[in-house]
Amino acid sequence: MIITNISSNKKIETTLRIQQAVTDTKIDELTREVRLHNNFAQKIPVLEEQIRELKEQVQKLEKQKGDDK
Repeated sequence: MIITNISSNKKIETTLRIQQAVTDTKIDELTREVRLHNNFAQKIPVLEEQIRELKEQVQKLEKQKGDDK
């Protein structure tokens, strides 16, 4: 009975270690994806501002072109 319990406990411990390793791997991957998303989200306002500035420059150039005619 004791040998059976020890054997069962070792199998359970091995299974738990494997499951923990899988969980750790999934958490690491999700963490990586969240960091990528956060970096992207931080860049969006900067890109929006650059687009706004470019639009203003294009409008000025179009106005200058129209005034030159």
